[in-house]
Amino acid sequence: MDRKWWTLAAVCTGVFMLLLDITIVNVALPDIERGFHASLSDLQWVIDAYALTLAAFLLTAGSLADLYGRRALFAVGISIFTLGSLACGLSTSSLFLVVARAGQGVGGAIMFATSLALLAQAFSGRDRGIAFGAFGAITGVAIAIGPVLGGALTSGVSWRWIFYVNVPIGVGALAVTLLRVDESRDPRAKRPDWVGFATFSAALAALVFGLIRSNADGWGSSTVIASLAAAGGLLIAFVLAERLQSQPMLDLRLLRVPTFDGGLAAAWAISASIFSALTFLILYFQNILGFSAVATGIRFLPLTGAIFLTAGVAGRLTARVPRSMLIGPGFALVGAGMLLMRGLTAASGWTHLLPGMILAGVGAGLVNVPLVSTAVGVVEPARAGMASGINSTLRQVGVATGVATLGSLFASRVRSDVAGHLATTPLSAQAHGIAHAIASGGAAHAIAGVPSSVRGLVASAARSGFVSGLNEILLVGAIVALAGAALSLALIRERDFITTDEAAVAAAL
Repeated sequence: MDRKWWTLAAVCTGVFMLLLDITIVNVALPDIERGFHASLSDLQWVIDAYALTLAAFLLTAGSLADLYGRRALFAVGISIFTLGSLACGLSTSSLFLVVARAGQGVGGAIMFATSLALLAQAFSGRDRGIAFGAFGAITGVAIAIGPVLGGALTSGVSWRWIFYVNVPIGVGALAVTLLRVDESRDPRAKRPDWVGFATFSAALAALVFGLIRSNADGWGSSTVIASLAAAGGLLIAFVLAERLQSQPMLDLRLLRVPTFDGGLAAAWAISASIFSALTFLILYFQNILGFSAVATGIRFLPLTGAIFLTAGVAGRLTARVPRSMLIGPGFALVGAGMLLMRGLTAASGWTHLLPGMILAGVGAGLVNVPLVSTAVGVVEPARAGMASGINSTLRQVGVATGVATLGSLFASRVRSDVAGHLATTPLSAQAHGIAHAIASGGAAHAIAGVPSSVRGLVASAARSGFVSGLNEILLVGAIVALAGAALSLALIRERDFITTDEAAVAAAL
């Protein structure tokens, strides 16, 4: 078999492992919560520690790959991710798990930053379209089967196996990479921009820390204000560093290209809307509706299946329809789907969410496929590593900020609703304490801490507060998605694409 097809196999295997891990982890969160007696903030960090290091390292990983070799860096990324997965499975506390997830993110960043660049370098013409089509199909399969496989492993064995499963896959992908993938690099690549890396990483860490701490401390606390102010100052320092350096890791001139900006906005918005809301929907299915992990995964198939099936349709349409006319309407469908999911009550069943889940899945499928080619379509292949790294960075920033922000809004609404629900009951004196415990992820502890005669009141308040908080973050997610639709339609233009064969990328799906 030609070595370029081995390259496709290695890249698709690695990316499949990454995406499978993301969806598997979401389904396992309630079991992790119970296993470590974790709070809502702990669960947010399980997601955000991974997304944070992914976003922080992507730009630098892309430039390192261009400089030292994409195959070499891809192999390093697989190794780090596999070892991080093993550490996650062996974790003994929520803090241990969060640190191990951060390690996974470092490896994942390297793999994400080099995957599209490896394909762009190895393939040209129609073969590039086939390769990118296979890449998109594997992405869809991973998203579709992740919740079911994760639920089966969590319910049938243990949540630890959602991480252990990556080990043999990682070893196989590493072997193929080292033995069968050709090396490639950018002959014009310069030394890494360590100043930019440090300022960007610190800014993102401060931002996410401030957003998550607002759950417990409130938006007006000195810790939150200082963290958000530091994030703003560090982001300004990052931009200044990129402007002043002769060899920045982010070429700010690309921001003058409307399509590049539209791709970044779309990458952030798809992650900050529906994919960030999935974390809280899964908690609702298991903690409130009482479904097992595998039952939850099966019930998410209408959403993930719609993403997968629509991806094929979007791929064929990309050769005939401007990408903005797929991405923009796709976001509109995501927003409409999230609005349709709202209106939950304490008596609602999971089928209330079904029409909105299908609609949002169709929209996400329309967005994801053309967004892949938009990530690298405005630069020449030699700079594909940097361009794809930036786009992938914004996806992970969307996850990190989306989960943190939605979590903060969710917890605030739950506290308010639960306190109000209990204010006129025999628990009125304890209402605020119970509300805080429930909003922090301690509903079971809150219920156990009151007399059995009034536990029903607390359980009812918890359910009411949860659905109230979920309704609120679905509204916020819908607004983000609709903003993404407007920006995509306004900014993404076909004339900005400089790689003439990019239209074949999704046409082969």
